[in-house]
Amino acid sequence: MTLIRWFSGLVFFALASSAWSDAADTPRELVFLTWADYMDPELIERFEEAFDVTIRMVYFKGDDHRNDLLIMSDATGYDVIILNDVEIGNYRQRGWLAPLSEQDVPNLRHIDPRWLKAFSAAEGYAVPVLWGTFGIGYREDLVPEPIESWMQLMEPAEALQGKLVMIRQLRDLIGVALKALGYSVNSRDAAELAEAERLLLAQKPFVGSYGYVSLTEESSLITGEAAAATMYNGDVLMLQEYDERIQFVLPREGSFLWVDYLAVLAASPNHALAKAFVNFLNEPEHAAQWAEYVYMATANRSAKALLSEDFLTDPMVFPDEETMGKLEFLEPLPPRTARRWNAIFNQVVQ
Repeated sequence: MTLIRWFSGLVFFALASSAWSDAADTPRELVFLTWADYMDPELIERFEEAFDVTIRMVYFKGDDHRNDLLIMSDATGYDVIILNDVEIGNYRQRGWLAPLSEQDVPNLRHIDPRWLKAFSAAEGYAVPVLWGTFGIGYREDLVPEPIESWMQLMEPAEALQGKLVMIRQLRDLIGVALKALGYSVNSRDAAELAEAERLLLAQKPFVGSYGYVSLTEESSLITGEAAAATMYNGDVLMLQEYDERIQFVLPREGSFLWVDYLAVLAASPNHALAKAFVNFLNEPEHAAQWAEYVYMATANRSAKALLSEDFLTDPMVFPDEETMGKLEFLEPLPPRTARRWNAIFNQVVQ
């Protein structure tokens, strides 16, 4: 056992003891607000056993749904959350996030600085854990030709009409239209946004549904009810386990990068235990196991050393630098622009 591993173990059990004493007079339950199918159940069971706690999972359907849940509850009733990069500043302004330091989460030292500094609003409040890309998942046997462009979804061939699933999330949906037109996913230009709106409205009659495909054997991409869908990269890899005819593409116009973070809510009555959970998930062995379970790239550089060569060299998980150069981060929008984006989104999906 290395000195680092030994020290990490001491920290782990010290945090466990702290969490136990802080929560001795309260029910030992942590409420984790996250995506469905986004956590290895074995990791949850391991933490529950080590810390004598029950983790209650609450799932959101998308970033907008998570925002709605927190607004309705004023961010109470949850302890630990998964949140996306673009919302961190908003959550901080609302006072929803508890500070997180390396003293609280010693395993922060394992996080790649590239992701630690990707969003300044996250520093000291949220821990980057997974990152990836957004593109198109499609059934190669159900399309007339390989999909290479966003415009093949926006102006679909007859075989795709009525068999498209477009994501029901404001930034992602409008971002797709903007990229198809050659614009930035963070556009604030009125003429560009008007053009994106017209494109989305013209596409609307050909969209089978606005939402997200299931990641189970009953997924519409597996049954053939859907021929193509806007999807996150790791989710396509999960579906390929059931059907190898499902392919993934980052369109030639480019797309965007996403980073998911763990955070502890300020209103949580279980801060010590919640921080111990965040630290536990960032233990390199656990971070590697989590990444392989969801087929996503880990932000934990120490965990990368524990991943298989096949996983590390899979371009669907870790794109090459040329591809990375075509990807943007989503950026917060000023209020006036955000209202325009909201108006477009509501016009399209309602």
